[in-house]
Amino acid sequence: MISSDQKKILILGGGFAGISVLRQLQKIFKNNKNVKISLVNEDNFFLFTPMLPEIASGIIHPSDISIPLRTFCKNEKFYQAKVSSIDLKNKLVAITRVFDGKVKVLNYNYLVIALGSTTNYFGNKKIEKNSFTMKTIQDAIAIKSHVIHMMEIADQEDDQTIQEKLMTFVVVGGGFAGVETIGELNDFVKESVKHFYRNINQNNIKMVVVSAKGGILPELDSDIAKKATDSLQKSGIRIIPNTKAVDASNDFVFLGTGESIPCSTLIWTAGVIIDSVVSGLDCEHNMGKIVVDNNLRIPKYENVFVLGDCAAITDTKTGNIYPPTAQHALRESKTVSHNLRTAITGKIL
Repeated sequence: MISSDQKKILILGGGFAGISVLRQLQKIFKNNKNVKISLVNEDNFFLFTPMLPEIASGIIHPSDISIPLRTFCKNEKFYQAKVSSIDLKNKLVAITRVFDGKVKVLNYNYLVIALGSTTNYFGNKKIEKNSFTMKTIQDAIAIKSHVIHMMEIADQEDDQTIQEKLMTFVVVGGGFAGVETIGELNDFVKESVKHFYRNINQNNIKMVVVSAKGGILPELDSDIAKKATDSLQKSGIRIIPNTKAVDASNDFVFLGTGESIPCSTLIWTAGVIIDSVVSGLDCEHNMGKIVVDNNLRIPKYENVFVLGDCAAITDTKTGNIYPPTAQHALRESKTVSHNLRTAITGKIL
C-alpha cells in the first residue's frame, strides 16, 4: 500500500547528470518505501558520449559505451519516452511514447531536469544538410562508414586533386568533442592508409579543425590547451582559430575568412541548443539554459532542480557559465542529491 506521505521524485534525462543523481538517491533512500523515484529518457540506454570518436575510428564497439538504463533502475520506474511538456505550477510532466505517440502525464513532488542538449547549427541549413555530427551512436557509426568509403574511393582515384579532396576531413568546433574527433580520425585514416590503401598519397591526407575561439579547448587552462594544440599540430592537424564555417556543400566548406576548403567530409561539433520544452519554461533563462540558485533550484519553484547542459550555473571566478561537460554534471549531481535529501528528510548533513 502506498503511503499518503510518499514523496515522488521524477528525473528527466538519462545522461551523466540524470543517472548520477539516480544512483546517489538510490543510496540515500535505500529501503525507504516513502520515496518513489522515476526516470524518463528517450533512449533506453545510457551513452558514454566522450568516447563516441573511438566508435567512429573503430577502436571500440558501440556496446562498450552504452548501458541499458534498466540496469540502473533497481526498484525505480523507467519510462522510455520523450518529454513533451512540463507544468511547473501543477507539478505535472507530459511524456510521449515514441513507438505510438501515446501521451502519459506524470505527477511529482520533486522534479530533476537533466535533459541535456541537441546539436545547434545556428540556423545554417546548408551546413546542417551537408555535415555529420557527433551526438549519438548512430552518428559515430555513420562517420566510420563514410570515412572508410572515402578511403576506398580515394584509393581508386589517380587524379591527385580529387584524391586530396576525398582525403580532407574538416571538423568545426574546437571543444572537447571536436578535438577528440579530429585526433581519432587522424590516427585512424593515416594508419589505415599506411597498411591497406597503398594508392593514397599520405601527403593528400588533410585534417583541419575550425574554431570560432582563439584556439582549441577554451574550457581548459591555457597551458593545457597549448599542450593539446602543440600535440595536434605535431601530428599534422591544421588548426584554424577565430573563424566560423558559414557555408557548405557536399564537396567544400566555406569559412568566414573567405577561404574555401575542398573536402568530402565535414563534421559539426560547434555548438548545442537546449530543447524548447526547457527553454520555454516560465522561469529565468540565459541562452536557453535555466538560471538556478546556489542550490541548483529554480528560484520560483524550490521543488525543481536543474543540472547538466540545461542549467545556467555561473563560475564565480570567471563570471562565465560552466561549459556542458560530464565533469560538471557529475559534480552538480552531488549537490542536487544532497539537497533533495535535505528537502525530503529535513536533515542537514
